[in-house]
Amino acid sequence: MSKNKTISFRVSEDKFETLREIADERDLSLSAVFRDYVDMLVAHDGQVEVVPEHQLNESNASTSDTESFPPKVEVPKSFVREHERLELEAEHLREQLEEHKRYVTKLRQQLDEQDKEDVVQLEDLDGSEDDEEASYRLGNFEESI
Repeated sequence: MSKNKTISFRVSEDKFETLREIADERDLSLSAVFRDYVDMLVAHDGQVEVVPEHQLNESNASTSDTESFPPKVEVPKSFVREHERLELEAEHLREQLEEHKRYVTKLRQQLDEQDKEDVVQLEDLDGSEDDEEASYRLGNFEESI
């Protein structure tokens, strides 16, 4: 399990406001803008070039590619079906896990009830015999009256 880490740095107020406007234009949070950039930077081993949008549009228009950004990748239907099958299997396993947890809880409750039944209280034994002769004495006690 990987933990998320926080990165903090300072920028001028003007640059901050410009970044906020960029994020608002794209309907993203500032954090999402930076996460996307960091993800791209890491994915390309630091080989990312920041290009103004108008230059990007010009270069796209000059090439015969009509790809939009971010690039879209076609995935085989078999991959999609396998992914859906695995999701269904995971859901089924989660349901089974919950069922087993309920069963274990039920067994523990039954065990607790049986343990309570097995406990014999001394008070219960004293009350069951009315005969004084059947009582037991522990140790030697000398009574002086």
